[in-house]
Amino acid sequence: MFEQLGVIGCGLMGGSFALALRRAGLVKRVVGYSKSPSTTERARALGVIDIEAPSALMAISGADIVLIAVPVAATEATFKAIKHLVTPQMLIMDVGSTKRDVVDAGRRALREHIGSFVPAHPIAGREVSGVENADAELYQDRQVILTPIERTQTVQLQQAVDVWTALGCRVVKMSPESHDAAFAAVSHLPHLISFALMNAISGQPRGKDFLSLAGPGFRDFTRIAASDAKMWRDVLLSNHEELIGQLKIFQRNLQALELMISSGNSEALEGLIEQASQARARWSMSKHQK
Repeated sequence: MFEQLGVIGCGLMGGSFALALRRAGLVKRVVGYSKSPSTTERARALGVIDIEAPSALMAISGADIVLIAVPVAATEATFKAIKHLVTPQMLIMDVGSTKRDVVDAGRRALREHIGSFVPAHPIAGREVSGVENADAELYQDRQVILTPIERTQTVQLQQAVDVWTALGCRVVKMSPESHDAAFAAVSHLPHLISFALMNAISGQPRGKDFLSLAGPGFRDFTRIAASDAKMWRDVLLSNHEELIGQLKIFQRNLQALELMISSGNSEALEGLIEQASQARARWSMSKHQK
C-alpha cells in the first residue's frame, strides 16, 4: 500500500494508472498535475485524482510513488522540475514508448537520484486521449516492459514489478536498447505505415470516394492512424535511428512484392504472401498460448 501517488500528466495513461491503483486498493491519496490547469481540474472532478497540484514539483511532494505520463520529449524537463523533491525511497516510473532517450534524460536530470527511477512501457493505450477516457481496466491483461539500468535500485525495481503485476499486467524486463530496437519494428514502424497509407489515399483526388468503400480490413489496418499526433511525432523522432533501419527493411520487402506484381511472377508472389500468412499464424498462436 502506497500513501500517495503523484501523477504528472493526468491524461489517458496517467489517469488510468491512478484509477487502477485506487481500485486495487494500493494507494490512499492521489495528487495530480497537468500542464493544462483545465485537465487537472477535470481529473479531480472525475474522481481520478484527489488533489490538484499547481506544479510538477508539488505533485510529488510527499509521494512515495510517482508516475510520469507526459510526451517523451517533455520527460527531461519534467525530471528537472521534480529533482529537488526526489528521495531515495521514492518509486518513479514513466509510460514512454521509447526508453533510451528517457533513460538518458533521467541520468542527466536526476543524477544521484536515478536509482529511484524504473523506466516502464505499458503496452496499452487507445486512439483517443484525455482524462475523460481514463479507464481502470486499461492495463488489465497487458504487457509492461521494464528497462532497469545498472543504477536502478533493487527495492524500486521489485516495487515496480509488484505494482504492475497487481494491476493484472505481465511484466517483462529488458535493456533500453533492446526495447527500442524491438518496438521500432512492432510498434513505431506500423504506426508510420498507417499514417502514410491514410495520407496517400486521402490525398488523392478520388480519395474520399475510395475511403467510402473501405471495409473492416481497412478499418483494422488503419486504426492506429487516429493516434495522437504530438505524441507520435515525439516517439518517431526519438527512436529515429532504429526506426529508419526498420523502414529500410520494410521498403526492401515492399519492393520485392512490387517486382513480383509488375513482372507477373505469380508463383513468387504467392510464395511471399504464404510466407507472411504463416508468420502471422505462428505469431497469433504463440500469443494465445501465453
